Order: sequence, then structure tokens, then C-alpha cells
Amino acid sequence: MQGTQQPTSPPAVYSPTDRTVPTRSAQRASYDRELVHAILDEGYVCHLGFVRDGAPVVLPTLYGRVGELLYVHGSTGSRPLRMTGEADPGLAVCLTVTHVDGLVLARSAFHHSINYRSVVVHGIAHQVTDPEEKLTALDALVDHVVPGRSSDSRPANKKELAATAVIRLDLDEVSAKLRTGGVDDEPEDLALPHWAGVIPVRREYGAPLADADLAPGIALPDYLTAL
Repeated sequence: MQGTQQPTSPPAVYSPTDRTVPTRSAQRASYDRELVHAILDEGYVCHLGFVRDGAPVVLPTLYGRVGELLYVHGSTGSRPLRMTGEADPGLAVCLTVTHVDGLVLARSAFHHSINYRSVVVHGIAHQVTDPEEKLTALDALVDHVVPGRSSDSRPANKKELAATAVIRLDLDEVSAKLRTGGVDDEPEDLALPHWAGVIPVRREYGAPLADADLAPGIALPDYLTAL
């Protein structure tokens, strides 16, 4: 229809800011949206940093991504969730996710390193109070860890929902940083009698162990065999 505005796709890259441009190894930084999403989607533990009573606090917790939003959950009594009510301006946070892909062993101690992929998100976190958004966020948190699991488990009841809080963080001020490749020794060290190279690090799932009280006849779901 003439005059109807078509939905626009987000830019392919996030806009750098003073907080997302690293002061060291800036060539390893990336603002590519697809890369950021891929790094976030592969992990499920983040570290959430904020300031409380003038001191820094960093908490490990689970997260889930829905489009350009990150959801983090916890108890309604946890410190960051008490500080992110909709009645206040929200809580300034820094959220990080990191994957270690390899141990880089150089001939010199100085040049030892790791291959990694990381994402850093700065922003203002707000508590999710809308019931529908909260349910969507909780499903996303479950499915982020094991895709398909939210539809194969009992949803939270009213008591459980009341005891669970969720905070929302926009993916706006974001950067990725990564190191790949091999050893970067000094030319004069190449002849030293020390082994050098990269030890790959991979995440691996073991065989699922059924609960002792599992009802008879319940087979292992397809989404678990695909892990």
C-alpha cells in the first residue's frame, strides 16, 4: 500500500562509543552485529557488574537473548534486581560474556596468551514488570541453555513467578573482542628449546544421566540428543 512504512533492519554494526573502544589491542575489537549475537548465543553464563554503596560488584548469572534485548534472571531478593525497579531510572551495568578457544603457549613467558571471543555490553538495566514479557523472558532463559526445553517442562506457577525477577538490558552500547591464531614470539626467541603452539579448548557435553525418579517410558528428547 502506498505510504506504508516498511520495517527497517538494524544496522549491520553497533556504533562505537568511548566505553566500547578498547585502549589496548584495539585491532581485536569488532562491532559486527552478527558476530556479537553469535558469541552471546553460544554461551549462557554472563558476569553482571554494577556499583553498590560505592563499591564494584560482579555477579555470575544466566542470561538469554531475544533480538536486541538481553534478559537476566535471579531472586527478587538479589541486589541488582532490587535496584532495577521501573519506578527508578534503572541500574547502570556492564555485562560480559567470554569464550576461551585455545591456550597459546609461547617460547617466552611474556607472549603466552589465550584465543578467546568476548562481548561487553554497557547500559541501564530495568526490571521486567509486564507479565507477558516476563514469561517470554523466562522461556528465553531456559531455551538459551537448552533449545526446546521451555516447551518440554512445566511453566512457572504464580508463586514461582512472584519469587523470580528478570531484568532487561538493551543491546545498544556493545563491542566484541577476540584473539585468534598462533604464537607471536620475538624473532630472536624462535630457536629457543621450548615447545610452542596452541592447545585448543572445546566445550563438550557428556551423555545425559536420567533422574532416579524419572517415570517409566519417558525417552530422551531429540533436542538433548542434538547437543
